[in-house]
Amino acid sequence: MRVAHRRTTTVRCLTALTLGLLALAGCGGPDDGPDDGQAATATASLTSAPPAPSPDGTAPGSGPSTTAARWAGTKQFVQIDDARTADGRTYLSVRPAEKRPHPQFEAWVIVPGEGPYTEVSMTEDAQVLLSVPLGDAKHPAAYTQDEFVGRLTARPSSDRALLGFDLSFDGQGRVTRVQSLYTP
Repeated sequence: MRVAHRRTTTVRCLTALTLGLLALAGCGGPDDGPDDGQAATATASLTSAPPAPSPDGTAPGSGPSTTAARWAGTKQFVQIDDARTADGRTYLSVRPAEKRPHPQFEAWVIVPGEGPYTEVSMTEDAQVLLSVPLGDAKHPAAYTQDEFVGRLTARPSSDRALLGFDLSFDGQGRVTRVQSLYTP
């Protein structure tokens, strides 16, 4: 019985790994730079359907969205339109975007996505790494979630559309890592 359980667990893990790799096929890694000459794109698509009420009776939007659940265990490149903190948790309004190497500088050009934004939550211990123009330096440096929310929301909405972020999600669709891309 124990051997059969291990096989089932192994098959499930391999299936999850395969699906995760397929989802990440076009996404750049945290150390990928524009010098590789390849553009990376997010492979996930958004649905405009609102999240259904959760089994505990909370209203739609008060829990993770359907899209966030689909991003569970993946890395996505996104735009962040807004960020807020409520009940001790940070929430981000995101949609997929595309990043391309800058033609003249060692930096990225952000190609805005289309469609609705989806709200996702961050874990309490999520790592935040920011580069210029949101951070203070060209190379990513660590910031608190509160500093990140303050810096992002202080920028006009039109400026936010030009920023891009690599987000890593845990198995429940919550953001565990935010890294802004250097853009001149």
